[in-house]
Amino acid sequence: MSFPAVLRSEWTKIRTVGSTVWTLAAAAVVTVGMSALLCVFINSQFENMPKEQQLSFDPTMSSFAGMTLGQAAVIVFGVLVVGTEYSTGMIRTSLAAVPRRGSFLAGKLLVATALALAVGLATSFVSFFTGQALLGEHSIGIGEPNVLRAVFGAGLYMAVIAVFAMGLTMVLRSSMLALGILLPLFFLVSPILGSVDATQKVAYFFPNVAGSRIMQTVPAVLDGSEPPYGPWGGFGIMVAWAALAVAAGYAVLRTRDA
Repeated sequence: MSFPAVLRSEWTKIRTVGSTVWTLAAAAVVTVGMSALLCVFINSQFENMPKEQQLSFDPTMSSFAGMTLGQAAVIVFGVLVVGTEYSTGMIRTSLAAVPRRGSFLAGKLLVATALALAVGLATSFVSFFTGQALLGEHSIGIGEPNVLRAVFGAGLYMAVIAVFAMGLTMVLRSSMLALGILLPLFFLVSPILGSVDATQKVAYFFPNVAGSRIMQTVPAVLDGSEPPYGPWGGFGIMVAWAALAVAAGYAVLRTRDA
């Protein structure tokens, strides 16, 4: 099968599996909705905030606050794109049609990542402009320094999260096992380590913590301390995690039977 045919096949799989489409839709709705609610709350309570919080307030990052939950749906999307192949036994048919496993993996990653990126960018721009409209006098324009980078970065963040989830699921070959590792890693382990002084520096290098740096225009992150990298450095760390997961997934795909 030619590579364009592989891409069409992967697009058909994703488009016809309702759960994958709905998870991306949920990511957009949850991110925009939760961010809008938080921006309304901040605007109403801004004068009551401590002076330190007012001075370090990041209106750009506030408009992406819902992405903390929205990324869970992106993780589920990435896991299902790969995990469904194994849970349904479709992987045997797929590899029979595309014996070159590198082409199979590349086609799947390319189509799913492009879709996650498109949804991520649309979500980040809608979330930003909605949030700024609700922040009133505390809002910021997209033309201000670093803001456009942060908005594009939010879309890139969602795409790389999907790649990381697909790579890890390819290693584990199980949706349940992948979700059982990824969701606690992002929503329990990372916040807990980040809240403890002794482990805070370790948390800086978790993919979600490092990657989220690109969405910020005010550098303070954990307990007011600054991570040892800039926005693109943090994003590079996140990309390295995703590349490692994909490389490991490819190694498993090449060496193990379907």
